[in-house]
Order: sequence, then structure tokens, then C-alpha cells
Amino acid sequence: MQSKLNNIILVGPMGSGKTTIGRRLSEVLNLDFFDSDHEIIDTTGVSIDHIFDVEGEKGFRTRETDVLKKLCNMPSIVLATGGGAVLLEENRELMKQVGTVVYLSSSVDQILRRTAKSKTRPLLEKSTNRRKTIADIVEARDPLYKEVASIIIDSNGKKLNEVINEIIEAL
Repeated sequence: MQSKLNNIILVGPMGSGKTTIGRRLSEVLNLDFFDSDHEIIDTTGVSIDHIFDVEGEKGFRTRETDVLKKLCNMPSIVLATGGGAVLLEENRELMKQVGTVVYLSSSVDQILRRTAKSKTRPLLEKSTNRRKTIADIVEARDPLYKEVASIIIDSNGKKLNEVINEIIEAL
């Protein structure tokens, strides 16, 4: 059941490729692209790390919900969400109502590789065991990603265009 807004919303753990895939998908489908984390940075003028430091995860999640509400009311967009956007039931309900939700599933190994050099992942920054942190996050959030997903795409070991083509086929 498609909604009148017809959005494509990408969910999945950090490093699963939501921003990269979303940007390319929006070009192919000729839709506007938004990244909820980038919108939060643009709105506040500070980094997500800074928001986590000052307001904690709870403060960040409140800002994330506000941005999601704004973006989800726009018609025909591709939206890359933050990895934790599914944590709040309010966000999950909103995403399900406004379009097709695509879960980009990734292995812990792939996420570890893709986030290895990243300095902008607040949930990994203070971790002494990144593999365990990522595994714990994926395990905790996987059921939530599956709950909101209209489509599940396994992005492990696939090239960008392969993933894009799979999404377009599934749509």
C-alpha cells in the first residue's frame, strides 16, 4: 500500500551505505535526496558528535524525530536515515506511513570495514571493542529494521549499482 507521499526511506545500521546508495538512487529516479543526519547538522550548525556530547543520545533522538517529521512530509523524496532512527516507535510508525522503507542489511564485518576510519560515529568513538559494539547494535536494531521494512536488501559484498538495481526492481 503506497502512500500519497511515495517516499523511499533507507534504514539500516551505520556503514550500511544509506547515504551513498540514497544519493545515487535519487539521481537514477530523479527524486530529491535528503540525509536526516546532514539535515540535523545543517539545522543546528554543529556536529552530531557535539549534540551527543552536550545533549546525550536522548537529546539527539529528539532532534532526529523533529527532522524526520519535517522530511517525511515532503513528497517523492529519497531519505537516508540515521542508524538509530528506528529506535523510537513514533519514528517507525511515521516511516511506514509515508512510503517504501528499504532496509539495507549489512554484516558486522562489512560495517567494521566501512566505519574503520570514521571519526564521526558517536556510538563507536568511545568503544574499546568496535566489533562487539557494532554486533550489539546490529543485534538490538535488526528486529526494528525488519519491522519497518517494505523491502530488505542484503548489501554485503555488492557493488553500488547492484544494490541500486535490486532496489529499483523491488519497487
